Amino acid sequence: MYKISEFSKITRLTVKALRYYDEAGILKPSHRAENGYRYYSEVDFKKAELIQFLRNLSFGIAEVKDIMENCRSTEDISYYLEEKQDMIRRQIQKEKELIRRMDRYLKPKDAEVESMEYKIEIKSFPAVTAASIRFKGRYQDMGKYMAEIYREIKGKGAGEPFCCYHDDDFKEEADIEICVPAKGLTEGKNIRSKQLPAVNKAICTIHTGSYEGLHRAYKALLDYAREKGYTCSTPSREVYHKGPGMIFKGNPNKYVTEIIIPVEYSE
Repeated sequence: MYKISEFSKITRLTVKALRYYDEAGILKPSHRAENGYRYYSEVDFKKAELIQFLRNLSFGIAEVKDIMENCRSTEDISYYLEEKQDMIRRQIQKEKELIRRMDRYLKPKDAEVESMEYKIEIKSFPAVTAASIRFKGRYQDMGKYMAEIYREIKGKGAGEPFCCYHDDDFKEEADIEICVPAKGLTEGKNIRSKQLPAVNKAICTIHTGSYEGLHRAYKALLDYAREKGYTCSTPSREVYHKGPGMIFKGNPNKYVTEIIIPVEYSE
């Protein structure tokens, strides 16, 4: 058995770390004397090596504890390592997206988007028959539902895709309807063939650029509505005249989106 000072030397873990691991329940000494002194065994040494290995791979204390309590073989540890790899890959993708967003902000052409002047038009829109999926979820989920519709309609599309927002404010779990104008449809598992009613009067504008800048187009429309005495109603629409494909995203700075908000005069 090793005293805590000896065990610290052979494991290269500080006494403070060993006490912390004891309290956390991931490396308890095999023997604790009546005076409270800790004594560690050869089995404890192997556990310490595994803990150091995992900590050097950025496993948190809770993760290490889970592994120590549930692993019975190297095969079990391999499962945890593979799961950790997947988590790291997902985190890398998130970090890459943050870098891309920073790059877009830093590039000079973004200054042009910042100062974009939006031309506001008053339009009406006829009723349209579309394949639609309505769901409550995140805005980031729209792409997968759009892809599902296109797989289902198999070339029967008859116009540019759009989405309807049934909420009048921003929500983490939004009420969103994805629509693709289409003819000769039969309803699928999640897809409805639906006639969307005509819009008699709407304020509209075109946004050119990535979706991250769409809020500026909405601001321009709402400012216009307030100035002209209009009351906005739902659902608002985004029509994707040019956007990402099903396989290639294309250049976000070239995306063309029309924002449509139904309005009526305030009483």
